Amino acid sequence: MKICIINGSPRRGGNTEEVLKPFRRRLAELGAQVDDVFLADYKIEPCVECYTCQDVQGEYGCVQKDDAEEIWRRAGEADLLVLAAPIFSWYCPSHMKALLDRHYALNKYYRSATGQLIPKLTVALLTTHGYKADYANDPFETGIRRLCKHCHWDYAGLYSVRDVDGMPDMQTPEAIEGAKRFAEELFEKMNVSRETL
Repeated sequence: MKICIINGSPRRGGNTEEVLKPFRRRLAELGAQVDDVFLADYKIEPCVECYTCQDVQGEYGCVQKDDAEEIWRRAGEADLLVLAAPIFSWYCPSHMKALLDRHYALNKYYRSATGQLIPKLTVALLTTHGYKADYANDPFETGIRRLCKHCHWDYAGLYSVRDVDGMPDMQTPEAIEGAKRFAEELFEKMNVSRETL
């Protein structure tokens, strides 16, 4: 099983990366192949809404020659995509939002081109946040659920840890065990899904 984890935090060594450690470790123990993308290492420009991609058949077709196409290619090669991010203003940070907006070139719905470049994908969320979980996560989770519906992808769930006192909150036994359990749940869901194909 191949899992692509996109870490949308703008900095290394932060809360999101800390919660990913036990999550990633448990996936490896279960035998998953993990492809890590630290998004801040890549250049991702915002969508310019030019529609050029919608006239390019069978290819990404974006006029912007940055790293978005490569990252979406890597995501599409995975069985499961995990979007990991701190919650900023009730959504993911701007770098990840730019990547999500650039999903547009994957779906040829609006002009002469047709089809999807990633017809099947399962998406899960892992977040860190300051407010209570539902209040912090609801807008982002709703957006990702709608993105999945639009792309005909499966949504597999959310795990999050609240930051009240900083990094120690990410290192509690509850946070660590929760991350491991989420890895196990996703692994099991993916195996069940593969068996039913």
